[in-house]
Amino acid sequence: MAKLTGERPMEGHTPDSLLALHDAGYREVIARLGSGRVLDVGCGVGMETARFCAPDRRVVGVDYDAATAALARRDFGPGGPRGTDAEFVAMDGASLGFAAGSFDAVCSSHIIEHFVMPETHVAELARVCADDGTTFVITPNAPADFENPFHVYLFEAEQLASLLRLFFADVQVIGLEGDAVLKDDFAARRASGEKLLKFDVLKLRQRMPRSWYVWSYEHALPVVYKALGTKNTGIGSGLDDSHFFATDAIAPTTPVLFAIARSPRRFPPR
Repeated sequence: MAKLTGERPMEGHTPDSLLALHDAGYREVIARLGSGRVLDVGCGVGMETARFCAPDRRVVGVDYDAATAALARRDFGPGGPRGTDAEFVAMDGASLGFAAGSFDAVCSSHIIEHFVMPETHVAELARVCADDGTTFVITPNAPADFENPFHVYLFEAEQLASLLRLFFADVQVIGLEGDAVLKDDFAARRASGEKLLKFDVLKLRQRMPRSWYVWSYEHALPVVYKALGTKNTGIGSGLDDSHFFATDAIAPTTPVLFAIARSPRRFPPR
């Protein structure tokens, strides 16, 4: 079983509204997919990647963590209990081991915010995307994101578009907005989180090395979830991706940015 970190979506461990957030992003990608080769960068345990599979597609999922990629392959690869024909390999999202122009569609879902230098990730997305292909980048909307030690680089819509335009000639950024029920759930969980953070009166989490904060977060989260119970964590709430919709009107409270990038720029080798 994959390790619960609070960042990687996992059924039965991640609040339903956050699973729904990821589901909605992949739903919007699927709605825009054609045939051909599809790459999912940051595939995690493979649950979402498997949704890309279709008779006219060859799907590859990559994750930086070898154990997680192996778990995805075991569960969702050929012959697995939830098997598909998707391939899963371990690979760094800033150094993809594929030839230029290898994929007709490339998906980066909730990965870019983890890079200290996100331009290295976007450069690789553009490099492996075919000239007539499409790259999808999904990431939290900075003003709406709640404190998360795993998120090191957050974007507002124009910032994301500006970075992507360095590597793609055609870029559109829309929002994935939540309905009133979803927003109530987010507000309740944010309130619970803010109450917990008040115990850190001296704001030690902001003074300690980031690696210590991440370690503390990973080890405290399972304990906190157990103490709060499913009602307060949102696990088992039944919320699904039907509570999210795509919109051109991005507000500070819009949870997610969804970018569609085409016409990757080609640069001469150094």
